[in-house]
Order: sequence, then structure tokens, then C-alpha cells
Amino acid sequence: MRAMESWPALPYEAWKDTYATLHMWSQIVGKIALAQAPPINHSWAIALQVTARGLQTRALPHGSWTFTIAFDFIGHQLVIERSDGERRVVPLESRTVADFYHAVMASLSEMALPVKIWSVPAEVPSPIRFEQDIIHHTYDPEYANRFWRILLQIERVFTASRCGFIGKCSPVHFFWGSFDLCVTRFSGRRAPPMPQADPVTREGYSHEVSSVGWWPGDETTPYAAFYSYSAPEPAGFGEATVRPRAAFYDRTASQFRLKYDDVRTAPEPRQAVLDFCQSTYEAAANLGSWNRSELERALARPGA
Repeated sequence: MRAMESWPALPYEAWKDTYATLHMWSQIVGKIALAQAPPINHSWAIALQVTARGLQTRALPHGSWTFTIAFDFIGHQLVIERSDGERRVVPLESRTVADFYHAVMASLSEMALPVKIWSVPAEVPSPIRFEQDIIHHTYDPEYANRFWRILLQIERVFTASRCGFIGKCSPVHFFWGSFDLCVTRFSGRRAPPMPQADPVTREGYSHEVSSVGWWPGDETTPYAAFYSYSAPEPAGFGEATVRPRAAFYDRTASQFRLKYDDVRTAPEPRQAVLDFCQSTYEAAANLGSWNRSELERALARPGA
């Protein structure tokens, strides 16, 4: 497959309506996971996983059964499967968030998998309850498929980028609130407390982290981009030299960014992302005085 097919264009203006609708649909599924999943640290259990066809929840317990919910961006359907083989399908097509919400909840009830969720979207301005949202109703299968194909490529690169790190590290996963794919490394040390933050944020940043991810943008930043930040941010982080040359530090967001278009048009997109992951991690680890000899395979003692 040619690089331009593996890393397709995703112009914000062309797919923003599909993006907005899909964001709300993913939050419905994510909140179902939130209601059923065990409380694994840093909300890891509720994130979605990239699959060979789309995005899927982890296995979710419900009484004596287990079930999964998957977005299939090849067949363009939402598939709910129960551990005894029972399944339901909700078509992915242009329909309101309210209609999608009712269809998903009805399917779960029919499968004897009733779930109650708080129906207010998270991490978006001016949220509309799912059952009342008739504003977002667009689904373009071509752009939904492009979005997933991008996630598929990035998941592979992010996974490769973390292989030399033997300290605590998150899976590569998709957070439906912020609508981004990310992977996070931990120094092993506690971070300063964040008393003003909400409980989820406080727990998520309870330890020092270096995180890298990809996000499709928003109205204020209408372009898809890779990002990397360190929390807490060590002195001098924003002035660090990182790769590739197209990367830059966004002082408003306190993170390094690399525009997706600069990656997909690069001679070697995969290497560009690997360079961004490694160089931003090294900036965080070196400036933050992480114990790299204990955290990295390549720097471990001989025979370790």
C-alpha cells in the first residue's frame, strides 16, 4: 500500500460534521464502558481500542455475561456482541445523536444488558444531552473510514515507539472524551497534587508523565496534529530541540505539535512520527531527571 493511501488526507472543514457526530456516538459507547468496566488506574479500562475494522471497547462484564461494542468502519455498523453469541447491529449512517442513542440503548435492553449512563457529553463546550441532540446528524462513510485508517497506522507506530521503555506505560488507546489516540510513559515518581482539578484529572496525573498522541483538531485549531507534553512540565521543555524539523512548541497548549499533513506528505511518515515520539520523550525525561537507565531497555545494565 502506498504511503498516501496509508496516511490519507483528513481536511478539517471537509469532515467536521461527521467528526462532531462520531464524537458524540463514541461518547455514548464510552459511557457504557465507564458504567460497566472495572476501575483500572488512569481510566485505562474505559478507553477504546483500535482494531482491524475500527474501534472497540474492552470486554465489559454484565452479570454472568461479557459483552463488547465495536465501531466497524469497513461495514459501517455498530456491533454489540454478548459472550453467548447474541449480537445486535446498529447501522452507522446519517442519523441524529438522539436516534443513535435510543437505538443503542434499545439494543442493549433487548440483549438483557441494560446500562444506565449519565447522558451529558464530556469535554465539549455547550454539551447537549444525547437523547436531546438533533443537531449532530452527519455520517460520511468515506471520512469515517479515513479517520480509522489513520488511527490504524498511528497505533502501529505508537506501539513500536514504546517498545524500548520498560517502566510503567499505558496501552495505546483512544479516549472518547478528548477524541484522541495516545500513549503515556511514567517516570515512577509521584507528581505534585492538583487540588483544584476534578477527581478524574487528579488521578490521571497523580504521577509524572510524558504523553504523546494524535488529535483531529477543533474549531480553534482546525487541523489534525500529533502532540506531546510532559506533566508536570520541567523547566526548559518548550525550548528543547525535537524532531522532525516541522515540529513546534505551542505555548498556549503547553505541548509540542506536529501537523498531520506534515507527516503524511513526508518521505517517510512512519519515521517522522517515531522521531517525534522519541525526541519529545527524551526532552521530558532528560529535563525532568527521569532514571532512564532503569526505565529503558537499551540503557539497562548488561544481562538485565
